[in-house]
Amino acid sequence: MVSTSTPAGITGGPFRFMLGATVLCFSGYALLLPVVPLWAERGGSGALGSGATTAMLMATTVATQLAVPWLLVRIGHRWVLAAGSVLLGAPAPFLALSADLAPVLALSALRGIGFGLATVAGSALVAELVPRAQHGRAAGRYGLAVGVPQLVLLAVGVAAVERFGFTAVFVVAGVVPVLGALLVPAIRMPGAPAATLTRPRPRPATRSALAPVVAMVTCSIAQGGLITFLPLAVPDAGLLVPGALLATAAGALFGRLAAGELVDRRGWGGRLLVPGMLLAAAGMGAEVAGGGALVVIGAVAVGFGFGLVQNDSLTVLFAAFGSSGYGAASALWNIAYDAGTGVGALGLGAVAEPFGYPAAFGVAAVVLCAGVALTWIKPRQPAR
Repeated sequence: MVSTSTPAGITGGPFRFMLGATVLCFSGYALLLPVVPLWAERGGSGALGSGATTAMLMATTVATQLAVPWLLVRIGHRWVLAAGSVLLGAPAPFLALSADLAPVLALSALRGIGFGLATVAGSALVAELVPRAQHGRAAGRYGLAVGVPQLVLLAVGVAAVERFGFTAVFVVAGVVPVLGALLVPAIRMPGAPAATLTRPRPRPATRSALAPVVAMVTCSIAQGGLITFLPLAVPDAGLLVPGALLATAAGALFGRLAAGELVDRRGWGGRLLVPGMLLAAAGMGAEVAGGGALVVIGAVAVGFGFGLVQNDSLTVLFAAFGSSGYGAASALWNIAYDAGTGVGALGLGAVAEPFGYPAAFGVAAVVLCAGVALTWIKPRQPAR
């Protein structure tokens, strides 16, 4: 007999265990995101080589994400999440063996495979484990699980390297995601209605998907470049850079929570993309001006704007693809996120190499402004 159980919702145990696994997985990711470029620079790589480490991580992440919807159907959400957590963490300690660019890129590629598995499985579980009417708030809580590690560890990673050294940071970043995999067996999936067991193809969603994808790509280009290059753009600044990294993570966290409430309670699905992009563009403009408080203020604006976009775009894509296509919607959202982060690291690094970091931040602001016109397409409202 086929189970037709209803998802337990945002207060249920399965959703909470999924959030716990996500916190641990993203802790390993966030801790090393600004640290690996610094490690590569110590090995003699310039801005382009340092940015290539993040680009390689994101390139293999995106390549893996293309296959994850297929894997979700074949082996299940839980085991994809577990495998991703292990592959993200286990290679990290081996970074300490060499700061040369080639081995750092190889290990970044392997970690990217794990991150690709974990990100798509995690965000797809947001929709699978809660009723549709709670998708906005569930995405907000998922944003909390993703954002808290970045809120703390993007800044802590850089500071910890100065105090404890690279090796200690690499080991911690390797152990924590593996611990997250141990929570996966506690994530109990709801039974699927018989009508959905055949996994029909997602309904066409090209027009509704365009705006959230463009918004995600352009915002992630900006934040990817900011996280990768801010420690290099403002050297010997004491606590200013860790403070700015903390500020951008905090902004994203509160942006996602605010968007979740607005989408579910006010029905503002699809209306937060343009404001979020414009706010992020203003933040990158502040980074161009640079200096003191503007560095932190700009980082807050970029983070909060991107937080609005992250939550709103995910709920719009879930609605556009429908319940049979949650995995595909999750993959598309994560690909837009991670491809933009990689392009931001590599592309803005190519700009920074000859023209300097303010020029790179300015290019990111221009890209955001140019993308606003493409997002001005009315998306399908998330189903109530």
